[in-house]
Amino acid sequence: MNSRLAGAASILTLMILSGCATMSGDECATSDWYAIGFEDGSRGYTSSRLGDHRKACAKHGVTPDFEAYQTGRNEGLVEFCQPSRGFNLGASGSQYHGVCSAHREGQFLDAYNSGYHLYNLRSNVNSATYRINANKQEQEETQRLIRDKEAALIAKDTPTEERIILIADLKDLSERSGQLESEMYQLIEDRAMYEQQLQSYEAVLADSGY
Repeated sequence: MNSRLAGAASILTLMILSGCATMSGDECATSDWYAIGFEDGSRGYTSSRLGDHRKACAKHGVTPDFEAYQTGRNEGLVEFCQPSRGFNLGASGSQYHGVCSAHREGQFLDAYNSGYHLYNLRSNVNSATYRINANKQEQEETQRLIRDKEAALIAKDTPTEERIILIADLKDLSERSGQLESEMYQLIEDRAMYEQQLQSYEAVLADSGY
């Protein structure tokens, strides 16, 4: 089996780079369907993946070898349905499509859920950081507008009617600046909480061997 996988390496590399969305006529005719099935299984693709290959190759008058593909996919799934792969899949935020057999799925899902929880905790920290940066940017822009309008307000050539509008604008900007400052305190507290949750969970995972 290993020699067949090695012989199909160049074909698989090309397919991976193209996303396996389509296959050329030469690829369909020369592909090792066992190797393709193994690759698809090891990446956790559902059985519908063969349908994509069938559609692509039908345009070139080539029919996939179902038995070779299925044999390869089943063996690839054994590699995919390992707890370590489940954890990595969850930690990346990717979806699991229920491809593992019943006797392997329990441990796989436990690991996947652990990884996915880690992904959510990291996302919380990243989201809070994003909101903090957005708040900072808006604060800077608000302060710039305040300075510009204050300069216009004291300018000698500014008409009275415009001064009235500027005063109203400055009032609104000042209120918004206060809101942003208050929001920033909450955002910083939220991020500190999320970081603590993440650190605590990472410690739990380390004790669990992840």
